[in-house]
Amino acid sequence: MAVPVKLQDLIDGLECQSDEQTSYLDKRTGEVVSISDEEFDAAEGDEPLDDDPEWQHDAIGMAKEILLDSKDYLELPSKYDIHEYAIMERFGLSLSDERLAERLLGSIRGRGAFRRFKDDVHRYGVADDWYRFRDDAMKRIAIEWCELNKIEFVDE
Repeated sequence: MAVPVKLQDLIDGLECQSDEQTSYLDKRTGEVVSISDEEFDAAEGDEPLDDDPEWQHDAIGMAKEILLDSKDYLELPSKYDIHEYAIMERFGLSLSDERLAERLLGSIRGRGAFRRFKDDVHRYGVADDWYRFRDDAMKRIAIEWCELNKIEFVDE
């Protein structure tokens, strides 16, 4: 890759990962792009782009390249690779206040775990610590991904 990718762009792309959207690195430009399922569906069809909003044309074009197995795009780790639940668990285990740790670890059990956890980190005044911990974890994931894929990056 001629252009190093900005680490923050990778982190932003990781945070965009969802069931309906996937982020990729364009190895030619160092740009991180996110493509929605809707844009992939449009790229697979034979319909002219005239039917799609103009702002979506570039994304649909990139989706077509990706579908043609372009070596220029590299998929970022999925939300399943990131595993935010494990990050929340590690945060809880990192706390020196055992009662708070137990409370947060309990909040990630069962249905609605993500919402309860967020509510609890705010309720108990550790939201800033949580977000810093989460940001550090996302940064480590991005760096490991770059190293694994031999991608040069800059941390501005």
